Amino acid sequence: MAEKIAVAMSGGVDSTVCAALLRKDHEVHGVFMNLGLPDQMEQIARVGMVAELLGISLEVIDLADIFAREIIDYFCRSYAAGRTPNPCVICNPRIKFGKLLDAVRESGIDKMATGHYVRVTHDKNGSHLLRGLDRKKDQSYFLCGLSQEQLQHLVFPLGGLTKDEVYRLARGLGLDHRPSAESQDVCFLKNQGPGDFLKRKTDCAKGDIVTQNGEKVGSHEGVFHYTIGQRRGLGVCDTTPYYVTGLNAEKKQVIVGKEADLWHNELLVRAANWLSGAAPPLPARFEVKIRYRHQAAVADIYEKGELLRVVFTQDQRAITPGQFAVFYDNDEVIGGGEIVSRA
Repeated sequence: MAEKIAVAMSGGVDSTVCAALLRKDHEVHGVFMNLGLPDQMEQIARVGMVAELLGISLEVIDLADIFAREIIDYFCRSYAAGRTPNPCVICNPRIKFGKLLDAVRESGIDKMATGHYVRVTHDKNGSHLLRGLDRKKDQSYFLCGLSQEQLQHLVFPLGGLTKDEVYRLARGLGLDHRPSAESQDVCFLKNQGPGDFLKRKTDCAKGDIVTQNGEKVGSHEGVFHYTIGQRRGLGVCDTTPYYVTGLNAEKKQVIVGKEADLWHNELLVRAANWLSGAAPPLPARFEVKIRYRHQAAVADIYEKGELLRVVFTQDQRAITPGQFAVFYDNDEVIGGGEIVSRA
């Protein structure tokens, strides 16, 4: 009898091809996370059509309440505190590979697959998370919070493929229309900016735009409209452009400076997760990404009390509290944690 495997379905091309590849050798069961989003019924209908096309079962698992508590609340709290959060990094270990994987395993299915562009290998030292072969689509950054226990039960069939190869496979299934558009990084924003979303969720605390010397040069409608490195929308004129260099939620201040003020070589990280289950001997040198689209850069990592101090060999632009620093050893994700501040 073929081994059972669950596939987290979204209706998109990646999860569809993922399920199609696995059904050749497995008994595939589709699962869908109902997160209580505005277009959820439309998405459930689309996923149902895909499951019917593939000839697989589909179970809708309701995770709306915990998603609201764990992810949307975190998102709102972070912006209110002057941080720029990354909800996908939090959602993956807690919801998708946390509560959803738990539900799958409780149903008697030991493995779950998704359409992420990452790879997992297993040896005597445990499970290892690797970058996807297609570097442009690699999503390993978002999975830095996973554990050994979770990795042991996960399958990523697209990790060794390029996006173009996935589309060719989709066309071979008769999916020339592509089941849906590319997934958004922040699923609950739905084509709106964080500021528009947060205006309905938090108090709009107006305040001042100030230079690094404290000089007022403008006003704003809430610090959550801004992030480090932002240039547009400041309404501040000078002979050379101003950029957001800091946010002080307590004082309701957006701090601005020049391009040179965005470059730093140190940061502090809290709540580091090590995918092996234990920290490596520190100090250690790794490549570090400070946001998803950042080109990984070489840095030395030191212990600093309960925090980690990351020192780059070259200055990096727009280090942003609330984002995640993710550590790589060649293609392997070693760990990561939330950026607290520039050191």
